[in-house]
Amino acid sequence: MFYEIRHYLTKPGRRDEWLRFMDRTVIPFQSSKGMVITASFVDEEDPDGYVWIRRFEDEAHRVAAYAAVYESERWIDELGPAVDDLLFVDESVVTRVVPTPRSLLR
Repeated sequence: MFYEIRHYLTKPGRRDEWLRFMDRTVIPFQSSKGMVITASFVDEEDPDGYVWIRRFEDEAHRVAAYAAVYESERWIDELGPAVDDLLFVDESVVTRVVPTPRSLLR
């Protein structure tokens, strides 16, 4: 099992809009396609910062979930363009991590 910690930067002043979009649209959509979203956060020190965490059982799960989400017509035609409008996509940082034995996230 491993996690992705995803750090995003919203366009100035649009974080609240991003949060509504994530909560109402992106997280339910990705969950329906097999993604496991374990956490969603706002950056307390950056008014445009957002962090979320996704969990994968193994690499095969990640590959299948990515394909189901990012190759879907809805993502390509609707959700992807909305993400591009709300985020500085090129500034996103994705860190892949594996929990240690004492981690509460397992």
